Amino acid sequence: MVNWSSVFDWKHRDRRGLHDELSALLPSHREPDTVSAIPARDVTFVALRLKYQLEQVIPCELPEDRITAPHSDVINPAVIKTAKSAGKVSGSDEDHGSCVIYCLLIVKHWFKRQAMLELWDADLHELRATACEVLAKHIIEDEDDHNYLMEEVLLKRYSIVVNGEDTKPANAVEKAVDLHAVRVIGSSGYQKCINHLWRGWLVQDEDDPSRFVDYKGKTSTNYWDHFDPDRMRVPQYQNALQVLISIIFLGLYTGAINTINPGGELDVVEGLLYIFTAGFICDEASKFIKIGRYYFGFWNIFNTTLYTLLVISFVLRIIGLGHEWKSEERVHYNTLSYNFLAFSAPMFWMRLLLYLDGFRFFGAMLVVLKVMMKESLIFFALLIIVLVGFFQAFIGMDQVDENITAAQFIIKAMLNAIMGDPDFDSWGNFAPPFGLILYYIYNFVIIVILLNVLIALYNSAYEDIYENAIDEFLALFAQKTLQFVRAPDENVFIAPFNLIEIFGLIIPFEWWMPKNRYEQLNDVVMGVIYSPLLCITALLETRTARIVRWNRSRQEADDDTVEEWEQLEGELDVEGTGWSKRVEETSPNVISDAALTQLKELKEQMKELKSMVRELRPQAHDGADGGRA
Repeated sequence: MVNWSSVFDWKHRDRRGLHDELSALLPSHREPDTVSAIPARDVTFVALRLKYQLEQVIPCELPEDRITAPHSDVINPAVIKTAKSAGKVSGSDEDHGSCVIYCLLIVKHWFKRQAMLELWDADLHELRATACEVLAKHIIEDEDDHNYLMEEVLLKRYSIVVNGEDTKPANAVEKAVDLHAVRVIGSSGYQKCINHLWRGWLVQDEDDPSRFVDYKGKTSTNYWDHFDPDRMRVPQYQNALQVLISIIFLGLYTGAINTINPGGELDVVEGLLYIFTAGFICDEASKFIKIGRYYFGFWNIFNTTLYTLLVISFVLRIIGLGHEWKSEERVHYNTLSYNFLAFSAPMFWMRLLLYLDGFRFFGAMLVVLKVMMKESLIFFALLIIVLVGFFQAFIGMDQVDENITAAQFIIKAMLNAIMGDPDFDSWGNFAPPFGLILYYIYNFVIIVILLNVLIALYNSAYEDIYENAIDEFLALFAQKTLQFVRAPDENVFIAPFNLIEIFGLIIPFEWWMPKNRYEQLNDVVMGVIYSPLLCITALLETRTARIVRWNRSRQEADDDTVEEWEQLEGELDVEGTGWSKRVEETSPNVISDAALTQLKELKEQMKELKSMVRELRPQAHDGADGGRA
């Protein structure tokens, strides 16, 4: 038996530390729970100092590779050191260095906006925005104190002053995702922070909501310490449960579509399918109400379309049940309901991609598809204008006799041409010779020009993404992680379990029950629902706690692993055997260009030659004087 009292007592001692770790990351209608860790005015001044520095460091347009090169001669160690010191003012003891990364991202946003406002200098401002990312990545990777980096630099919330008011507090992790700063996201320190958030190792501090600390139970080897419903907020557990539910949802659909009920009755499989659908619809509606229009994206529209088809199928089935057994109306509505259900099959399988983006292959492909969809907007904007123009011309030819009779033929022929199946023979008798000539011109514009423009856009998007595929995948993974940890709901009831929350908790209890009692009730219900999964997660976390303890005993990082090449590394004496000296003598200088290195050597040789000449001159003068004597 589970000792629920001990589990929930332990949980309540750490409740505030686990509560809604990154609740403010998505825009929502709630008031912010935290304030800026540093006064917004001071943060703004730091950002302005960094903006001034970058304007002086990059005063004119340069090749981008001079900024992004690993050992850039523009973003050099001196520039990086100056940027680090932007948070410290001369004559003041205050050091706001922890907000420098956040400010660099703010400055990147400013330069991006300036590039849109000042098109004549757009390339220069874009270059400065890139320099902001490069600087931020260098500062993150140069920081050796990972606890300071994660808790103070990346996860503390800061604000700036805009129009005389403080902006909503946000942290560098959020800003990097929102601005799609892939260089910052791809840095080692940032990914370490994301990994700790994904595993639930970083939680909010009880006393300071803007500060994040280690999860208190990370080193606990007590199984029941980890049997905690609040641990369902951990992104990796939510993701695993959503994948499982999605597979079950697909299985229910497969069972429903392959077991047709001729009489139109709803069996258990179909009933569960529609219950799951109701849960997903309520989840989408709840998030939209709490977050607003910012919640809508490609996958939300995709899911909404799928759920709409399922709702239509369900409504048609209910209408059919209202008619007599085996009547024509009942058969008609039942057939129509199954047709809508079958029509949604491709969307059910494509929906799995939403939960498989944690794998690198699927994640990179999803990024490519997303960019392609955005690029397609240019094509469809041009296509609509062309279609409207030619359609009006064809309709005008058809209504010369004041009677439109070929509208269906015109629409079908125009759409077939877009799909690559034009029918020129049918246009011979349509307003000759103008109809056939115009149709030839239409096909030339669509097939030769617009479709090739679309192919070029897709090819460009594919190349841009796959040139930077790793960072793009890491950006997608970071976005996925933050969507989990900043969920706007206090209690994690994943659909379709949210129906239990709505109809079993919120409606009957929330409006009258004291808050603390209502929270306890939620915890008990969540513990019962998620108990099978919590049995597994508690076991995994207990094993992880032992690994963390072992790593700390070796004075290594908590997530350190011993790889096969590290097993005997400590026994290798590279100094004593002279191997390090031999390697040092033969290792090339890859930091500086080869020609530049030789030029420096030549410069040193010239200095030595000059010094030798200076030493020979007094001797020559002395010899000449002796000869005269």
